[in-house]
Amino acid sequence: AGKGDVDSGLAAPMPGNVQAISVKAGDVVEKGQLLLVLEAMKMEHQITAPRDGTVADILVAVGDQVANGQPLVALEEEE
Repeated sequence: AGKGDVDSGLAAPMPGNVQAISVKAGDVVEKGQLLLVLEAMKMEHQITAPRDGTVADILVAVGDQVANGQPLVALEEEE
């Protein structure tokens, strides 16, 4: 995962635990739409779509421990 993934909102902003996933592969999402909820440092962080697109893949599952910068969701590039 490159720095761009973190900036784009599709990677974990900090180590945490995946609490909920709101989308599945193939879903069309709009910028700002909730993708998943990450719990880190006793706080819930909503991971939202950085842009309109289609979910290519969900790279984590509920209950997964994730590392800082770990990719969470893959969005297909829109034409």
